Amino acid sequence: MTLTQAANTFEPLAARHGLDHAFVEIANVTKKEIVKKISEDIGLTQLKTKDIVQRTLDAIIQTLVSEGRIELRNFGVFEVKRRAPRKARNPRTGDKVYVPSKNVVTFKPGKEMEELVRKMNPKNLPLLEEGSDADEENNGPVEPVAEPHAQTSAE
Repeated sequence: MTLTQAANTFEPLAARHGLDHAFVEIANVTKKEIVKKISEDIGLTQLKTKDIVQRTLDAIIQTLVSEGRIELRNFGVFEVKRRAPRKARNPRTGDKVYVPSKNVVTFKPGKEMEELVRKMNPKNLPLLEEGSDADEENNGPVEPVAEPHAQTSAE
């Protein structure tokens, strides 16, 4: 069985939006648990399934390292970006510290994932830590407001 055949036999995302699926629960799901679920669903041994899952993850990593971007339709886009150097404060001492630039992996979820996440019951989700980029009404991340620009005589 090819990876494509194996992926196509896996139960569609949350029973295609019915959201009655084992992975919908909020928990720390491990690779081992994912492998077990997939192997049960498609009838492969856990050893073969683990190899397929690991090869898939390895291919994603290798593509990021070599190409800097990978788009997985109906899932999302992983991209390597450069974070600029900045000045910060040591929270313990209050001293200013220099944080050098570094490469980071970003993820932008696909449309289907975004829709499913929006449908989740917010009461079942953990709150972001205080001081994070969430608003007080638990509506999710707050987008920065653009600074109003000064009007010129040409406007």
